Amino acid sequence: MSITLENVGIAVRDIEAAVSFFTDLGLTVVGRDTVSGEWADTAVGLDGNHAKIAMLQTPDGRGRIELFEYIHPDAIETEPTLPHEIGMHRVAFSVDDIDEAIAIAAKHGCHPLRGVANYQDVYKLSYLRGPSGIIVMLAQDLTKGSTADAGA
Repeated sequence: MSITLENVGIAVRDIEAAVSFFTDLGLTVVGRDTVSGEWADTAVGLDGNHAKIAMLQTPDGRGRIELFEYIHPDAIETEPTLPHEIGMHRVAFSVDDIDEAIAIAAKHGCHPLRGVANYQDVYKLSYLRGPSGIIVMLAQDLTKGSTADAGA
């Protein structure tokens, strides 16, 4: 049997704000739809499932996230996930310039939880709160000779 990762699904409270955030970081919208009906109820396991969805893809074409905003039933607000909680807790992206990515995120009101860490001069890493409280990890590989200052 072969298996590949199709996408990571993320429920958001405002799909337009989330799409704007992720497209500004460099992802591309590859599809949008509004889904409902028996097939959606069966697939998701939720009666009356009705949602707006957007599929986004990384520039290399290998990574996808599916954002969805529930129309029905009403979305359930929860406390934002903490980095040490069990379960799904972050989506991670490799970036060429972490400082530029953080500046783009800041335009959306999204800031690092603590700052930018340097892991053994191999990676610069930062967790930030994205739209709807999603934890987004940004990682810059310092061994790839990017345009960013690798020594910072």
